[in-house]
Parts: sequence; structure tokens; C-alpha cells
Amino acid sequence: MAQRATVKTTYDIDRIIQPIYTGGSIALSRDGRVLATCLGEDVLLTDLATGEELSRIEGDGETITTLSLTPSGSYLIVCSRSLSMRIYSLTPSPTEETPIRAQLVRTLKPHSSPVVTSVVDKTGTLLATGGADGIVKIWDIRGGFVTHTFHGHSGVISALLFFEVENPGQDVDSRSQSLGGHIKREALQGKSAETTTGFRLASGAEDGKIRIWNLHKRSSVAVLDSHVSVVRSLDFSLEENTLVSGSRDKTVILWDVRTWKIRNTIPILEAVESTGFLSKGSVIYTGGENGRLRLWTTTGGREITKEQEIGAETEGIVDIIHHESLPYLLSVHADQTLALHSLIPLVNILLNSSIDPLPILRRISGTHDEVIDLAYIGLDRSLLALATNLEDIRIISLTPPSSESADAGVGGKYFGADVALLKGHEDIIICLDTDWSGHWLATGAKDNTARLWRLDPEHDSYTCHATFTGHAESLGAISLPHSIPPINSPAYENPLEHPPQFLITGSQDKTVKRWDISSISKGTKGASRATYTRKAHEKDINAIDINHNSTLFASASQDRTVKIYSTDEGETQGVLRGHRRGVWTVKFAPKDAPAIGSSGSRGLIATGSGDKTVKIWNLADYSCLLTLEGHTNNVLKVVWLANRPIDTRDKRGAQIASAGGDGLVKVWDTASGEIACTLDNHTDRVWALAVHPTSNALVSGGGDSVITFWDDTTSATVNAATNAETERVELDQRLQNFTHTGNYREAITLALQLDQPARLFSLFKSVVEGEAQEPESMSGLKAVDEVLTNLADEQLFKLLLRIRDWNTNARTAVVAQKILWTLVKSHPASRLANLKPAGKGEAKSSLREVLGALKAYTERHYRRMEELVDESYLLDFTLREMDEVAGAGAKTNRITLLA
Repeated sequence: MAQRATVKTTYDIDRIIQPIYTGGSIALSRDGRVLATCLGEDVLLTDLATGEELSRIEGDGETITTLSLTPSGSYLIVCSRSLSMRIYSLTPSPTEETPIRAQLVRTLKPHSSPVVTSVVDKTGTLLATGGADGIVKIWDIRGGFVTHTFHGHSGVISALLFFEVENPGQDVDSRSQSLGGHIKREALQGKSAETTTGFRLASGAEDGKIRIWNLHKRSSVAVLDSHVSVVRSLDFSLEENTLVSGSRDKTVILWDVRTWKIRNTIPILEAVESTGFLSKGSVIYTGGENGRLRLWTTTGGREITKEQEIGAETEGIVDIIHHESLPYLLSVHADQTLALHSLIPLVNILLNSSIDPLPILRRISGTHDEVIDLAYIGLDRSLLALATNLEDIRIISLTPPSSESADAGVGGKYFGADVALLKGHEDIIICLDTDWSGHWLATGAKDNTARLWRLDPEHDSYTCHATFTGHAESLGAISLPHSIPPINSPAYENPLEHPPQFLITGSQDKTVKRWDISSISKGTKGASRATYTRKAHEKDINAIDINHNSTLFASASQDRTVKIYSTDEGETQGVLRGHRRGVWTVKFAPKDAPAIGSSGSRGLIATGSGDKTVKIWNLADYSCLLTLEGHTNNVLKVVWLANRPIDTRDKRGAQIASAGGDGLVKVWDTASGEIACTLDNHTDRVWALAVHPTSNALVSGGGDSVITFWDDTTSATVNAATNAETERVELDQRLQNFTHTGNYREAITLALQLDQPARLFSLFKSVVEGEAQEPESMSGLKAVDEVLTNLADEQLFKLLLRIRDWNTNARTAVVAQKILWTLVKSHPASRLANLKPAGKGEAKSSLREVLGALKAYTERHYRRMEELVDESYLLDFTLREMDEVAGAGAKTNRITLLA
């Protein structure tokens, strides 16, 4: 009967949240589904509705300068600093790993300098590229050839736009000269006065000039010269018959397409990066360095949106994407975040009134930058709070996508989607912590303040409950009580209305403070003073934790010590000394953690240090019980896993997970003091680590902007190992039965499957050396010949490995040579030459190496046999001579006897 497998902790990657945008160009298909973004040197295609990765296109090693999607999303054009332009065909691929298959159609060299901007016309057949050489080219996307080349700009091309105009006969001739923004026109002859539709291309450059190109006549129609800085954006309204241009000279200019004269100049008072028409040309949107989307009337140039507070420098808008078929605008910001702004308020807008800024349907974080700290929040732990090297806390959803969210397109809360942004701190947030319920979040930042946030995901409410000011330097550590109130108590039934009793903070000013939250009246946003302040350490305080019953708290410092205090008075209870470098993290063991040796009833505490070790301490006498070594860099975070034994035979002790500067997460078994498993999915320091309170799932985040979710697969691994062992025992019994009954066909196949070389050899030996040899069989039995002839490639290679091993021993070489001879006679050389290792165990053994070993030992056996043959001749001669001598002596004896 199979024995149950030994219980060993295992984790597998469940999900990963990776960056989708790290700056640069962005494109969006007309239906709003396919979002193309730059991810370093690669291009990532993402489903905007569900966040699903559709395809990842590897770059050419150089920075991408611009990319474009055809409106239908059937082609992607990528230009980079390598001076190449790659055109990809995008087709659905339901059978492959990614939903979209990107096939490189052709690679071109469009300009003699990098392409700065590109645009596709609304039919998806033409592509315009503008280079740093001041040249504009138009390409046939499917054919891959140039249809137009336009010269005239004296600087880098910064904006392009395809559009159609009516009455093209009224266009200004290309020989017209501009003067002070007014165009002198020449009379045009013939049919030019007829009303027809004309295709045009507008190009703007860093010299502030805009040129209008006639695609039919392949000539310049007009030169619009009124901007005094880089033209960043162009758009056209057929209803208004007006072209709008936005520039970094902080103005937007409306141009009458009939006369190419200025209709209106709107002072925006900020560098404009993007502009365009809305509401059939009656409204203009702008976005720029202030980071705010603003709306203006086309007639009169009055701002419709109410005054907005200027955003931070990192919030500046670098681009806005608008398709008429979509009910939102997509703004791209300097901090690699995207925002979807609803256009519903413009449906029945009154142009003579003011409106609130367009509501934001969703925020999308292109990258989470460096993840410094994180925590599960919400009563069901369905959300994650992130401190990401910013002054804001990001709240992201952990719920899997639903059909409703996918259909919504813009507002779905898929896994990893941004749910909220907690604003209030004025500098980078360094630390955070949650209470038992997940409804209260405490944060500490470099602005020397701590904040307590009230989180109500059910009603989409995330508000700051209180601000704590008093530290002289930045906060590096913060902790809330984790004790669960009595069941059926008001605090347990309604945690949103019962904030934690107190908060402990630690700072670079080397002090710890306790703040009583219960004394803060509702509506008060600040706490005037701390309950107590204690000078705790000689250097910066890196971490603070409160024990399970809120009677003790611990502080870890760069002075290489950890101190234990009473939470009520703040008096020192003990000091943990033993680390050789600064201590980065400290964590009390949960109430139900198994004891280590004679650790007593006061519990355990774990610490992680810059000396690359994790230490476990006894709170009874503050002695070190265990030192865990295995990290090759600083240990930055430790967490205790919940005690969840699988059964009575589970001999594991308390489990600890640690994250280090080596990019690894390690899980330790305190019963053995050894590493249970190592989790590797980060390429930079892992600063943040949290454990799910019920499932023991881990989530880690680090400097590589990657957030990894690790699923506890211990139970599944043990069950799989037990089932595999049971199956192996059953197969082993079948093998014995086949051997006993002489069913060599089934026995050999099963022995190969079970990978039992000794059993396999005994089978072949009984066949080769058996008494009942069939005369026409190569191996000795025809049934065995048939089995060897019908082996699969994987089985054949595995058998060759076994023959190689048997052939190295003279006692087993005879059987090996017999089976090898049978294989060579049964299979063509072409098949044997194409054999490849399939299993992981044979990965290091190539066919060439196997045949080389067989040849070497076969030649050795052959030489040995030759020597034995030679020696047999000598033996025969000796025996023959001995017979003659013995015969002569016998004859003499007979004669003597007769005499």
C-alpha cells in the first residue's frame, strides 16, 4: 500500500500584474478594444475592456519613436530609432497562447532620420510619416510603397492629420506666401470651383508652421504661419469646416478651411500637447502641462469647464486619443497613467453655461513603478493597496473579470484594474498597514505625516479619516492593531463605524509615537498631539508591528536592534540584539503559531536584516531561537503564514515567508530550520510582501514594477504525490503479474513507462538467455521483437539510454549487445538518427553522446573478446600437448607392465 507523501510547502504563480506602458506613443483601435502601447523596446497589445494581454511584439533593440494602428486594428506600424519601420498584420488566433497573432509583413527604412510622428487615414489604407529630417511621406500600408513625398518644413515634423474638405477649388495655391498669419491667394481656373471632396494632409513642425498638402495634385496648398512654438496637435471638423491646431506656445488656433484664414485664437495659458473637436465641432478639448482636460467653445473660445486645480508635473497630459465612435476620451499622462473621460455630459450641453470637468470612468496604471509596500484590503480581501513611489495610494481590484465588466468596456473592475486613488499626502508614501477588517488603512510618508483612511468598497467610498502630524522627519514605519473584536460586538458587526483604537508610527527622527484614534471626533481631520513619544533608537526606524492582542509592539531600526514596548505606556520591555546589520522588518507570530522548542507562552517574533538572515526570537526571555540563512542580499520583509496543517501526519512547524534584495521570496519551515521553497519571479529587490489571512496566498511586489500572486499549492502537491505513488504501486504490481505470466510484450512496455532499469534488464536477460529460443527471432522471442519494433521515439531513446548503461558492465553487456542488435535491425538508420530526448532527466544526454558511449564500450568488449579468442588458442595448444605427453607416458607404463 502506498504511503502518504511527505508534506512540504509549495507555491505556484497564480497571476501576475506587469507594466503595460512605460512611456512613448499609444494607439487605440476604432472600437476601443485594442490598445497598443510601448513597453520599453517592445509593443504590447491589450484589451482595454478586460486588461487581457492580446499580444506582445518584440522590439528591434532600439527605442520606439512612434506607433500607429489602423482603425480596424488589422495592421500595426512601429517605427524606432534604428530608422526602421515594421508593419505587422494582426489576426485573431484563438488556438495560440495570445488572442492576436502579429505577423511581420515587411520592414522598411522610411526616412534618413528617425520617424517622430505617424498617422493612419480613416480607411486604414494610407500611412503618413513625419521625420526629424523635416520630410513627410505617405505610404500604401498593404503595398509597402511610398505614394507621396513632401518637402518644405525646416524642422522636425511634430503633428500629422488626414482630412477631407469640400470646395477644394478654393484652396490656396502652393505658391502663396504667408504674411502675419494671413494668406494671399491666387485665382484658380477651370473646374476647381466645382464642389467635390478633396483629400488633404496637414503637417505641423517644430518651427510653428502648418502645411496643407493636396494628395491629388501632390503639392502644397497653404502654409499657416501663426504659431511661435512646436505644433503638437491637429484636428479637423467637417461640420464647422475648420482646422484646429494646438501648440506649446500656449494657444489654440482655429483655421477656416475655405480661406485658410484664422477664425479665432484661444489663449490656453499652458503648453498644449493635444487638441481636437467634440460635439460635431461645437466644442474643443485641450490637454497639456497642467494635467487637466479642458473644454472650450468653438465660437467665441470660452472655456466651458469650471476652473480646475493645476496638477503636479507628473500629471501632465502628453496625448489625448479620441474616436467619434467611442463615448470617452483617453488621456495619456506623463506618469504613465491613462484616464478614460466620459463624454456623456456633452450630449445636451448648453454652450453658454459652465460644466464640471468630464468624469473619469477609469484610471489605468501603465506601470506601478517601484512597489514599496502593499496590503490586502476589504473585508473579503478583494482589493490591494499599493504604495508605488508616489504620494498617492493606488487601490486595485483582485476580482476576476466578469461578463458584465467585459461588456461595459470602460468601467469594468477586472483583475488588476485601478479602483481608486487615495490623494492627500504631499510626498512619497513609504509604509502602510491595515486593521483586522481591511476597512481601515494607515499610511506614512516623507511629508512627516501619517493618515488613516476609511475604505468602503461596497459604496465606492475611500476617504481620509484623520491626519497625524508631529514627527520631525519622514515616517518609515506604521502599524495598526490586528486583534479581532469579540463576535457580535458593534465593532465586529460594523467595522466601518468603529475605527481602530490607536496607531503606532516610527520615523527617521528616531522616535515612536502612539496616536489615539478613538479620541478623534467625527469630522476632525487631524490629531493635535500624540498620546506619547519615545526616543526609541539611535538610527532610522524601518518597521513597526503590534502583536495579536495589542499589548506589545516592536520597532526595528538601522542601529541593528529591535525593541519591544508595551502599547499602553510605551515602556521598553526588551531588546533583541544579534543582527550584524540594520534590521529592515519585524513581525509578531500569530496567536496560533506552533511553538519552537521551549519558546514559552508569550509567543515568537521574526526579524529580517541587512545581514541576509532571518531570526526568530523568544518573547519569554528575548533570546534568539533560530537563525535562517539562505538569502544573498538584504532581507526586506517577513510575514508569518497561518498554521494550516493538512492532516495529523503534517509535521511542519510554523511557516515564515521572507522577501529579499536578491529578488527572491523564500518560505521557511521553522521545525527543520530549512527552506521549504524559493519563489522566483522578480528581477529587482522585493520590497513588499503580504499574506492572505485565510488562504495563505502570497503577493509580492518590487523594484521591477511586477506584482506576483503566489497560490499555496501544498495540499494539491501532496495529493498529487500520493496519487502518483498509489498509481506507481498499482503499475508495479501489474508489472510483476506480467513478468510472472510471461507476457513480455506488456511487461517491457510497462517497465519502460515506470522507468525501472533493473526489472527491464531481468526481462531481457530471461529472453536472451532463455532455453526456449525461437529460431527466426533476433532477440530470442518474436513477441519481444515485435515490441522493440513498435516502440515510440521517446521509449526508443529511453531504451538506448538503458542499453548504454548496461553496456558499460561486462556481466550485462551480452544482453545489451543482443537488444542493441535487435533495435538496429528493426529500425531504419534515419529514424534512429532523428531521436531526441523528451524527458527532463535525459535533457543532458544527446543521441550523439549515447552512441559515442555505446561505440566506446562495444569496441572495448570486442577487443576483450579477441584477446579471449587468442588466449583460447594457447589453451587449446597447451591441452593438446598435455594430451600427447600424457598419451606417451601411458604407453610406456603399459609396456613396462607387460614386461
